[in-house]
Amino acid sequence: MTGPRPTTSHWGAYGVRVGPDGGITVVPHPDDPAPSPLLGNVPGGLRHPTRVARPAVRRGWLEHGPGPAGTRGREEFVELDWDEALDLVAAELDQVRREHGNQAIFGGSYGWASAGRFHHAQSQLHRFLNTIGGFTSSRNSYSLGTSLVLLPHLVGSADEVLRAASSWPTIVENTELIVAFGGIPAKNVFVTPGGVTRHGTPGYLAALAARRVEMALVSPLRTDLPSGVDIRWYPIVPATDAALMLGLAHTLVAEGRHDRAFLDRYTVGFGEVENYLLGRVDGVARDAAWAASICGIPAADIVGLARRMAARRTLITVTWSLQRIEHGEQPVWAALTLAAMLGQIGLPGGGFGHGHGSMGDVGDPGPTGRIPYLPQGRNPVTTFIPVARIADMLLHPGARYDYDGDRYTYPDIRLVHWAGGNPFHHHQDLFRLRRAFARPDTIIVHEPYWTSTARHADVVLPVTTTLEREDIGGGRRDTHLHAMHRAVAPVGAARDDYDILAGLAGRLGVVEAFTEGRDARGWIEHLYTAWRADLVRRGTDVPAFEEFWAAGEYRLPGGPDHHTLFERFRADPDAHPLATPSGRIELFSATVASFGYPDCPGHPVWLEPTEWTGAPRAAAYPLHLIANQPGTRLHSQLDGGAVSQAVKIAGREAVRLHPADAAARGIAAGDVVRVFNDRGGCLAGAVLTDELRPGVVQLPTGAWFDPLDEDPADEHGEGSPPGAGLCVHGNPNVLTADVPTSRLSQGCVGQHALVEVERWTGEPPRLTVDAPPRLVSRPGRGGTV
Repeated sequence: MTGPRPTTSHWGAYGVRVGPDGGITVVPHPDDPAPSPLLGNVPGGLRHPTRVARPAVRRGWLEHGPGPAGTRGREEFVELDWDEALDLVAAELDQVRREHGNQAIFGGSYGWASAGRFHHAQSQLHRFLNTIGGFTSSRNSYSLGTSLVLLPHLVGSADEVLRAASSWPTIVENTELIVAFGGIPAKNVFVTPGGVTRHGTPGYLAALAARRVEMALVSPLRTDLPSGVDIRWYPIVPATDAALMLGLAHTLVAEGRHDRAFLDRYTVGFGEVENYLLGRVDGVARDAAWAASICGIPAADIVGLARRMAARRTLITVTWSLQRIEHGEQPVWAALTLAAMLGQIGLPGGGFGHGHGSMGDVGDPGPTGRIPYLPQGRNPVTTFIPVARIADMLLHPGARYDYDGDRYTYPDIRLVHWAGGNPFHHHQDLFRLRRAFARPDTIIVHEPYWTSTARHADVVLPVTTTLEREDIGGGRRDTHLHAMHRAVAPVGAARDDYDILAGLAGRLGVVEAFTEGRDARGWIEHLYTAWRADLVRRGTDVPAFEEFWAAGEYRLPGGPDHHTLFERFRADPDAHPLATPSGRIELFSATVASFGYPDCPGHPVWLEPTEWTGAPRAAAYPLHLIANQPGTRLHSQLDGGAVSQAVKIAGREAVRLHPADAAARGIAAGDVVRVFNDRGGCLAGAVLTDELRPGVVQLPTGAWFDPLDEDPADEHGEGSPPGAGLCVHGNPNVLTADVPTSRLSQGCVGQHALVEVERWTGEPPRLTVDAPPRLVSRPGRGGTV
């Protein structure tokens, strides 16, 4: 074929042109009306100095054998050839499963490594580990760990809310008022797992602006809704959304503006909620004045918003960020309750939404069918953890924990095998995670780059990037299935995950079970052909593989443009009941109440978090940090790319402060500052703006963790002095707490933390993340010093 080589990414489809010097140019897909700016990170990432060139083993592990080691992340690596590296890994996997059982292996793949459906790192690793007897797994996600557990109790299914949200065309045509808790951040809509060929959300937001649909932005950040939209900004105190929602609900009840008929027919438990709102149990009425004293929004504004909500076709949306806090269940539950009280759930343009603006496919009217995927097989091991509890698991084997009504025990993990994802981005309290990573006997990591996860491993196996292999790709609501052509040869000695795992499978005697006799190209064709056969049986004309591959893409059958969440349930709740015990929306859940969790009772409540400006901790750390998703990269991916680097200050991530807060601390724009609390600190570059609430600072996640090394105080436990660590690059997860949202969901609380900020005096420490760690060659082996 001629023209750019086609491929796709989590931030959209694009083509690649390769120059005579091997450099690449990225070309957005021609059908994309709003290509993602993140495409600009791709060219610089291909041959970045931090690429892992050869298999590498931590010197201490190679010389002294497996075992706990506080020197992980601090030692040099020895480069080996592939055969020796795979021999070492296979022998260690075999030893651990024979001596400790397969539950002692943690398969720590979190995903996001590639938009390709065959070279999907999580599927590859899990398939391999299942063929050798299984592994301890993780459940849910850092993004949605709370809602994935809560929503089934309330509406019977998380997927229906998250994957079948009311569509943007329906919202544009019917909605009169959007109350956006957490906003609809434009930066997030460019990303979805597997990618989006046509980024439609920016156009829908423009259409809302053209119709002059009113938007109530409830967020401490004005930038959580794009400019040009008719916005009334409610700059709320962070972490108090549930209190505001309860104040709005009280107003509806007190003024008789709630829809009693809807509540009686479609919900259960409103009586308990009403008693709580009116203070019939504890004497505290959750009225607008009560809410105002907590959330910082004037009581008159709360009453006025409640009245407008009741008088118009109103959509209440909640971003995923709101459930990534302590007691994160409460804003989701309270928003659903508020929508039910308005009686508009199931009506076009009204009701409840969770994630519009959190991901590019929420509200997308694209195709709904499943695209090809690699089967993972069955995991014989039943041991698991909620995904955000990895440090607890590693530090406290044998400890008991609550989760969704049951009690579980943390396994004793001896080996961590990680492929795809970067826990030193996703996780909280990174210096605690560093101590946790000192505990296992062996850590194996597949990585294209020398991320902090790779630097804290014992064995690092270099893997290819998307541009160095073939695949097929597409997103959950994508309009196209893409043939992902290889654009360039692998950098260094990189191999794809499939080749690496097939090599291990051969050494462990399970190669046929893992590969089924196919190479990577054979699998890609097999997956496509099986998927195609299913569509053809249902009457859809789909090209054969050779035609698809030559064309570079296939336009998928379209989905309906208009969809309303819970429309069928509203039309007939008896014929289409929800999968809850009552078949109705459970505003009070007897099941959740029966668990007896004080941090998540049976209906939405206001529970004061530890990390907010009304808490005792605020006396020492008076600023409220919001650690939200970055706008210049996906998570921590391609942090060395041009788009990501362009917004850094003195090489550090930029932190946004209100001018009044900066002036009180003698901070000027462009200063390097230390953001800190008793868990640690990080250096960042100051940006001053009045587009956030005073008392709030905002530092996005994803800057590669770059700890200023210190001697480990306790290499096997949690004895390092609090606040001892400093990340010199600006990763806010050195500041966030590694505690669960609640005993119900054990979700991630990484969105918020209390901090202080001070101007850094003197020369800042140098960065080390822009180059590999020290690499040496083993005598008599290949490689370079």
